[in-house]
Amino acid sequence: MEKELIIRSSPNHVDFALLKDGKLIELHKDEDGNNFSVGDVFIAKIRKAVPGLNAAFVNVGYEKDAFLHYHDLGPKLPSLLKFTKSVSTGKLNDFSLKNFPFEKDIDKNGSIANVIKSNQSLLVQIVKEPISTKGPRISSELSIAGRYIVLVPFSDRISISQKIESKEEKERLKRLVKSITPKGFGVIIRTVAEGKKVAELDKDLQNLLGRWTAMCKKLHKAHHPSKVLGEMNKASSILRDIFNDSFTGIYVDDEALYIQIKEYVQEIAPKKESIVKLYQSNVPIFEKYGVERQIKTSFGKTVSMQKGAYLVIEHTEALHVVDVNSGNRSNKANSQEDTALEVNLIAATEMARQLRLRDMGGIIVVDFIDLNTAEHRKKLFNHLRDEMKDDRAKHKILPPSKFGLIQITRQRVRPEMNIKTREENPDEIVNGSEVEAPISIVPKIKYDMEQLFKKDYKKVTLNTHPFIAAFLTKGFPSIRSKWFFEHKKWVKILPRDAYTYLEYHFFDKDGNQIK
Repeated sequence: MEKELIIRSSPNHVDFALLKDGKLIELHKDEDGNNFSVGDVFIAKIRKAVPGLNAAFVNVGYEKDAFLHYHDLGPKLPSLLKFTKSVSTGKLNDFSLKNFPFEKDIDKNGSIANVIKSNQSLLVQIVKEPISTKGPRISSELSIAGRYIVLVPFSDRISISQKIESKEEKERLKRLVKSITPKGFGVIIRTVAEGKKVAELDKDLQNLLGRWTAMCKKLHKAHHPSKVLGEMNKASSILRDIFNDSFTGIYVDDEALYIQIKEYVQEIAPKKESIVKLYQSNVPIFEKYGVERQIKTSFGKTVSMQKGAYLVIEHTEALHVVDVNSGNRSNKANSQEDTALEVNLIAATEMARQLRLRDMGGIIVVDFIDLNTAEHRKKLFNHLRDEMKDDRAKHKILPPSKFGLIQITRQRVRPEMNIKTREENPDEIVNGSEVEAPISIVPKIKYDMEQLFKKDYKKVTLNTHPFIAAFLTKGFPSIRSKWFFEHKKWVKILPRDAYTYLEYHFFDKDGNQIK
């Protein structure tokens, strides 16, 4: 298994495509204007407590108030409130917590009106980004994530990832971390810490303590509400969470970002530093690695799969509904049951990929093709579970129901990735006037090209939709060949998956757009 991370940079955002054996499995976007990312910490003002919901609405600076439930306050809320007030007023300059006296924990089943008041200042962390008409979901149980450990202020617990199976390794890690963790802080040991030495764990811990201190220093003069600790940039946070030995390449098309990522990989995995490469070519990076084409075929209502099968994905207010269809496939299987099982297994693999790719959350109901035997239903269920093992979002899968439906719940912490893939039909009549068909733009392309030749451009490259590119280059003699015989100049034609039917651009020998 090979994993590659392709990073495309543009002025307003950065796109991250994670490929597994060449197939797109995750797509992320880091936009400049997103000030409410999961993990960000804010100094906020309590707007009002709502006893009926046992929750409070909190002003974090977003147009809609953030939602804070009683169970998200954390048992150490009184200590956090006291600490925040002392630091904000300048009375406390020691942020280490070793000499800070903790208050009594709040009641597990208490009422929110008894523990917080309106206009109170509180440190909160974004646990769910604003989605649709809702504001962010927040928690006052703070945590700062590192590569190997997660630092939890106002705690004394040492927890360990359940994915580490060895009992001896768990005990070793717990013993090591306990010996280096300062008083007043708890730690969650992450899966990637398995087999690591104390020096690496301590370096990660000191880095997190440094971030905690930097955040506390901001509190004294911080405006309420404002962000006091930002999550790491998207590139570093993705690598922090998913980077492992199976990565074979990280390709970046921006030099500043390349240097930043190279330094981070050098820090977390020095032996893998050489896999970070700066991409320098006139061909867009997503085009080169086939990402653009996969985006066009993977998003949308209908998703094609191998052997003619396809999925139909519908989104409703309450849940996502997916239908599995065998399509018009011919099959050499012995029976209808075998065909149904084969299609269902293909669909389960694609379904696991689609959930990660679109970052679908909430309730997902998948209508697989009916299977008659319990053995086959169990095989399908186990296969889907195995395919979703790599999914970082918390999820739960229920066995097939009597109707052949499989229900999945998946954690939703940010808006779903939704890309419009349906192109306008150029042959349709718009506002009473007919739009020219793709083939009729060829004379326009020829005219523009002739104008460029008159301006004495020596080498010209035409970028256009793959259908138009094929129409111009296929056959003998091709249209491009005829242009050569007529003008004695060769035009290089590059198909562009990202272009619409009627879109085309000319570039000079240096890659600059000239038309």
